[in-house]
Amino acid sequence: MVTRSNIHTKSRRWVVKIGSALLTNDGKGLNQAALANWVSQMVQLKEQGIELVIVSSGAVAEGMQRLGWTKRPSEINELQAAAAVGQMGLVQAYESEFAKNGIRTAQILMTHDDLSNRARYLNASNTIQTLLEHHVVPIINENDTVVTDEIRFGDNDTLAALTANLVSADVLVILTDQNGLYNDNPRTNPHATLISEAEVSRKDIEAMASPEGGSLGKGGMYTKVMAAKRAARSGTATFIASGREENILPRLQAGENLGTLLIPDLEPLTARKRWLAGHLQAKGQLVLDDGAVKALQSSGRSLLPIGVKAIDGEFQRGEMVICVNEKNQEVARGLVNYPYHEAEKIIGHPSSDIAGLLGYSEGEFLIHCDNLVLVD
Repeated sequence: MVTRSNIHTKSRRWVVKIGSALLTNDGKGLNQAALANWVSQMVQLKEQGIELVIVSSGAVAEGMQRLGWTKRPSEINELQAAAAVGQMGLVQAYESEFAKNGIRTAQILMTHDDLSNRARYLNASNTIQTLLEHHVVPIINENDTVVTDEIRFGDNDTLAALTANLVSADVLVILTDQNGLYNDNPRTNPHATLISEAEVSRKDIEAMASPEGGSLGKGGMYTKVMAAKRAARSGTATFIASGREENILPRLQAGENLGTLLIPDLEPLTARKRWLAGHLQAKGQLVLDDGAVKALQSSGRSLLPIGVKAIDGEFQRGEMVICVNEKNQEVARGLVNYPYHEAEKIIGHPSSDIAGLLGYSEGEFLIHCDNLVLVD
């Protein structure tokens, strides 16, 4: 497990996420000097033997500058246009700065849908692994130009966490305009206290995070805390730290007490379970009775139809569904073994009745344990 005291020797692969507020001149295009400074810091990490993957915001802000827009648009097509134009300048700037140090870069545009598809997920993982083997720095961003719901809902904090899962990173660094996670919102409470270190499973850290982001960024502290929880699935430790702090990346790598370190204190998930947990778009919902919830949480069993009380959604076989308890709290998610119209016929019944109710059987489980992951 990575801690501040052993980070220098225990971490070899980092994912670094840099937000819009740190890369742009208050929305007026890229801050070239700031970007050059980030690259300089990451070059220092490379010299220490760190493999780097960058998740970078800034494309929309750069596109707005190039298009002469002073206010972030609300129309999806205009956001897509700004992202398309700005991505050119963003990647060009990174490439130029890294090239000064003899380091090659690669652009990768992904969507949450790419990471939800098992074949594309594995292909993306293999490609990034190959780039790292060749000492290339992958620069990742969401493919906002072609996917509308990523602009409405997606954020690069989440993408950074899923990327950490994808490459089994030791450390995720989320750089922001705040010093880290406070016990209250420091923008409204001047007496808020910075949390130096906490276990990621602590329930109260979500309540401490502000749900609101800035005018350019889409996140806020809440998305960063949730990103840390997602990253912990692969055993990744997460730093939430200020990008305004001088030479922040090498200082974190040296073990200085800066920002907030969220420690993954739960057993890491297997690669397949991490992929399952990374699904952000479910096709339906199953309401479980108390017995089924207990069986899943205490014994790691498969979900039988007899433990399901109700169904919502028109899902097909093999699609992701969310499992909730009778209080509508999510307890698990997984790939369902029967389509909704057949699942409706067999829920509440013992598995021995499936063949008689449907005229055939695809197995006794509604969701097999290999295709199911618990939600903290």
